[in-house]
Amino acid sequence: MEDQFQILFDKMKVEMQKQTVELKESITNSIMEKMDEKIKPIIEENKDLKKKILNLEKEMENLKRDKKQNNIIIFGLKEEEESTSGLIQKVKKLFIEELNLNLSDFEINNMYRIGRISLNGKPRPVLLSFVNLWKKNEVLKVRKHLKDIYITEDYSKEVLEKRKLLQNKLKEERMKGNFAYLKYDKLIVKENNTTNDRRKREISSSPPENIQAKKHQVGSSSQNNRRNAFDIMRGRSNSLSSFKTDNRQ
Repeated sequence: MEDQFQILFDKMKVEMQKQTVELKESITNSIMEKMDEKIKPIIEENKDLKKKILNLEKEMENLKRDKKQNNIIIFGLKEEEESTSGLIQKVKKLFIEELNLNLSDFEINNMYRIGRISLNGKPRPVLLSFVNLWKKNEVLKVRKHLKDIYITEDYSKEVLEKRKLLQNKLKEERMKGNFAYLKYDKLIVKENNTTNDRRKREISSSPPENIQAKKHQVGSSSQNNRRNAFDIMRGRSNSLSSFKTDNRQ
């Protein structure tokens, strides 16, 4: 009798454990469903905010780019002027003497030195903002003629960091013989096809050995045929002459 009670007790215990587990699972699922319902709009709102932030960052980058679009930075220009007008006259003289390029007052939007005065006497770079983009491009085309002074475009810190990271890749591509350059914050690579074209031309200009051998064989066979034809004609002429002499006799 006691054994039966023990068996019954064990079964009830197992059944209660199952019910407890099922109850826990159902409670957990119901709680999770309710939490999901409450979290879903927050997740969607978070996605929308991320999209808006990305769009704002792009707009900010475009604004920075537009603001600096007409600017150049002049490095290495001695800092001897006493005013902005003196700096303008100095840059004008530099452009006309070394670049053969005239710079008028109405083409200048702004011009000033960047940063603090250096204690070691190193000249601060000059920021020159043009009224029109075409004037800036005109200066960039002839900047290679400058001596001891160099000109770059005006980039933001983020773009400068990206360009710095791309320098090693730029050198690698140029070492491979490819035409590579940096455009804003991107590396542009174009394969150099001159070597491939030369190889193709060399291959096409020199015919294969088999073709040359075939041509040689054809030429020799035609020469042999010609010789054989002459030999046959000579044989016929000799036979005719002998036949005539026999008839006369």
